[in-house]
Amino acid sequence: MTIIIPIIAVTGIGLLCAVMLSVASSVMEVKVDERVAQVRECLPGANCGSCGYTGCDGYAKAVVEQGAKTNLCIPGADATSQAIADVLGVEAEEVVEQVAVVSCRGDCDHSNKKYRYQGIESCQGAKLMFGGEGACVYGCLGRGDCMAVCTNGAITIENGVAAIDPAVCKGCGLCAKVCPNQVIKIVAADTQVAVVCNNKEPGAGARKACSNACIACRKCERECPEGAITVRNNLASVNYAKCIGCGDCAKGCPTGAVQLRNRFCTR
Repeated sequence: MTIIIPIIAVTGIGLLCAVMLSVASSVMEVKVDERVAQVRECLPGANCGSCGYTGCDGYAKAVVEQGAKTNLCIPGADATSQAIADVLGVEAEEVVEQVAVVSCRGDCDHSNKKYRYQGIESCQGAKLMFGGEGACVYGCLGRGDCMAVCTNGAITIENGVAAIDPAVCKGCGLCAKVCPNQVIKIVAADTQVAVVCNNKEPGAGARKACSNACIACRKCERECPEGAITVRNNLASVNYAKCIGCGDCAKGCPTGAVQLRNRFCTR
């Protein structure tokens, strides 16, 4: 009899706690719109952040609860935008497809080395050693950090420099985020011209480090009929809002630092 009373007491307490938890879960329940999960299923799951939100979960919630646009998922392209629109019962918006471009042509044949790096095969690690082994401290470090994070297998290291296959690249931007020298740029997929150099040294110093470097001669500026390309901090840059893709800047560049699409989008 003495053991039965404690058993009954513990059982009673257990039942009381169960009832209290059940009531609490009902009272404190956070209502979740089932469309959030449906939209999440439409997304590719890259969690790249190219949409401007904290991964695919954040974007799905923003679409349903905040009215975010359906076309912000760059890797998912138009198919994902249409799938999201179908869930929400709205009209799909066209996705502006993007692609990654490597702003460096300082491969082993055209650039000089300060020393021979022997350490962790990581761009981040190599940069800690005097900015990397290359004479150009602004260029591709060639250790493949971008290749490691690319979920589509669009990046390879060729002759010491990252190379991107535009036919495979989804424009998610993960490679650009991980590059310690910010050599990789994300541009619209229909971009016709790109500056494929990242060196900001004056002309003589840049050319000494790499024969393909931009030497800030401003010839591209003079050749552009729209004023879309300018040289700042010893490096040419393109204003794509003005660029008409005529290619005059690339044709006039003496070092090939400005390239037409058929050159910078070819592996």
